[in-house]
Amino acid sequence: MPAPADTALVHTSFYRFVPLADPDAVVAVLRELVQPLKGSVLVAEEGISGALAGPVDDVAAFEQAVQHDARLAGAFLGMPFKHSACRTRPFWKVRVQRKKEIVALNLPGVTGAVPDRATGQHLAPEAWRELIARDDVVVLDNRNSFEYRLGHFQGAVDPCVGNFRDFPAYVAEHAAHWQAEGRKVAMYCTGGIRCEKTSAWMQQFGLDVYQLDGGILNYFQQLPDADRDWQGECFVFDNRVAVDTCLQETDTTVDQVYGDSPDEAWRLERARRLESAQPKQANAIPAQDNPT
Repeated sequence: MPAPADTALVHTSFYRFVPLADPDAVVAVLRELVQPLKGSVLVAEEGISGALAGPVDDVAAFEQAVQHDARLAGAFLGMPFKHSACRTRPFWKVRVQRKKEIVALNLPGVTGAVPDRATGQHLAPEAWRELIARDDVVVLDNRNSFEYRLGHFQGAVDPCVGNFRDFPAYVAEHAAHWQAEGRKVAMYCTGGIRCEKTSAWMQQFGLDVYQLDGGILNYFQQLPDADRDWQGECFVFDNRVAVDTCLQETDTTVDQVYGDSPDEAWRLERARRLESAQPKQANAIPAQDNPT
């Protein structure tokens, strides 16, 4: 359902891996700060991840508050926010949830909150463009196959996984081969969070791992000519379904995203069930599945 013409909406997505001593207290504060926005925020001991939408001024007020509210003790100061336009209301409800992980990898002991993470492995869009043009690089899509099919970087490898939890098995199977060939791994995902969770873990295989800082959405946001390297659209986990390289909502439907793949039939069924139960939430995607 389109947003009213007199209400300009903006979508903001964000995450930060940071150890939180009292995630429940953070949840309580965020439930206050998110009003009157709509969307989802996940909180765990390893940090925060969120996707919210609302009028421009309300989004800006939240972004300031989450960084500077004294009750959060500066845990999210300087956290990047990625913005995109909204022709359709991305969300109809708002919720802040306590989770075991902000992105579920289900590997015991693996967390995205790595205190000594090498920042040099995070590449800005221009540096990423240069890296993926090299012949000694594996460009690895750290997303589900239905996302890859809708759009991906030129030359990227599809790990053919149906869930983020399946990604480590693919890496473990191919790591020795990549290392033997002396190939660097350039990894990307929608907003950066899935790569952030897996990159430190992948280094145990002796791989030289790089990731696109801020993910696909940051690439689109920073480079006006992103379509030089990107083919297709980018799936987003909200009612807009997909955006193009200018971060504009496309006309793609969930039927087009999932319809041709038997493996994704359950996702399509879920989307149709939500649409039937709540007519205003056409193409709705459950907020807990929002990887940033």
